[in-house]
Amino acid sequence: MAENRKVTSYVCTVTEEQAEALRILLDARGWRFSEQPYARWKAVREKTNVVAYNSGKLTVQGGGTADFVTFVLEPEILHTFGFGYAEESKEEPVDPHGGVDESGKGDFFGPLCIAGVYADGATGPKLREIGCCDSKLIKSSKKIMELAAKIRETVGDGWTVVTLGPEAYNRLYAKIGNLNRLLAWGHARVIENLLEKVPTCPRMLSDKFGDERLIQRALLTRGRAIQLDQQVRAESDVAVAAASILSREQFLKGMAKLGAELGEELPRGAGPQVRETGRRLMERYGASVFERCAKLHFKTCNELTGSPVVEDGTWK
Repeated sequence: MAENRKVTSYVCTVTEEQAEALRILLDARGWRFSEQPYARWKAVREKTNVVAYNSGKLTVQGGGTADFVTFVLEPEILHTFGFGYAEESKEEPVDPHGGVDESGKGDFFGPLCIAGVYADGATGPKLREIGCCDSKLIKSSKKIMELAAKIRETVGDGWTVVTLGPEAYNRLYAKIGNLNRLLAWGHARVIENLLEKVPTCPRMLSDKFGDERLIQRALLTRGRAIQLDQQVRAESDVAVAAASILSREQFLKGMAKLGAELGEELPRGAGPQVRETGRRLMERYGASVFERCAKLHFKTCNELTGSPVVEDGTWK
């Protein structure tokens, strides 16, 4: 479990290339820069200060430290996901509950996949034994596939996945108009599906991505009676970790299928490599190709096409 205390400082080591990549990223997002003794640069936004020292030390200070490290520094620069995690005791008993997690929400290309897994006193320890952890910590696609198969074998019928391919995703986003509400809708459908398989499940846990009332309102009759919890770094929980692996497996399969159809390996994320691939696809198929392979509301789409998408999901 992540600790509840407020984190207001963080220190790590970065390479010169990482420091420069972070500077470019922060500059693009409107951070204010100034000089700092013995430092390459200092950046400030609201209550958060980031300093990249000549020695390679990077410091983050202020009220936004935890969010900055969790959502910017680790995933976009360091490509690690250790901040905020505490090692779960393998001897700690597992109370019956379901875990929900998603894959693909930050990727321009590919589907959004949301999975749910039920764990209890019998299956929870087995999920730990086979190596269930946050899928972002697993770099090998082959390992993801192997673990996903073991998870299904371990929990039997106690799992479910909802996959929104790009076309379905874009139609739903055009209707809902907000990513957190779309995620809440998907999480609610997974919870309902898992409850059909395990009606006695007393509680569901998911990573915190917005007001938990969004999911509560999206639940149907069966799900409204269940206890619903959200927490930061919920993937430290074994059921949520297993769900993160199943959702990543389906995302990888979806990316591979789209790539085969388009004759182009689709990169993850929304960075320079993604834009380069997007330009090649536009040259080959035209801008409408993104309707069937990408998430149209991403700024990346507007950058590539110069044409924002209107409310019904079509081009201006």
